[in-house]
Amino acid sequence: MKLTHILFFVALFFTLGLSSCSNTTKESSEKTQEVAVQTEEDIIVRGKYLVETMGCHDCHSPKKLGPNGPEIIPELILSGYPAERPIVKFSDPMIKQGFAMFYPDLTAGAGPWGVSFAANLTPDATGIGTWTEEQFKKALTEGKFKGLDGTRMLLPPMPWFNLTEMKDEDVHAIFTYLKSIKPIQNVVPAPIPPDQM
Repeated sequence: MKLTHILFFVALFFTLGLSSCSNTTKESSEKTQEVAVQTEEDIIVRGKYLVETMGCHDCHSPKKLGPNGPEIIPELILSGYPAERPIVKFSDPMIKQGFAMFYPDLTAGAGPWGVSFAANLTPDATGIGTWTEEQFKKALTEGKFKGLDGTRMLLPPMPWFNLTEMKDEDVHAIFTYLKSIKPIQNVVPAPIPPDQM
């Protein structure tokens, strides 16, 4: 076999090999893009999962005492501290020493910061119904009240400082889920400063 024939076959195999790799890479890329496309239902399911596993119900969902202890009241899910509930006067000397106390269902807590009440996270206007996703992200990852610049920081026990590195797609999933649940009208009380407890 002549050298030119050998070179021709080497070039041919090389070209076919590159073409094959290129097609495989292209097919792989297309499959990745197909997997990345999610339906709104997928996003809502992901958001619900995140809300439940991150413990949002612990403070934001009112509870009643059941046979197994505190149980979420389904019709009040994620509506925050119930507005019609009386506000207990916290005067325990332990708070002045830096301890915290909580309502039995954890929707309100008192400590050196004063008294804070869990927010309404439902899509009602008294909750996050008028919020943009950018506001929600700012509240969640920067601790800004109502997600607005120039407002106070979110008070304990909200652990926003643990969420500063949350991925945009997770913020989006949580926000989409919260916008999909039943709106509940509930005007949560304003925080009470420590000197007014």
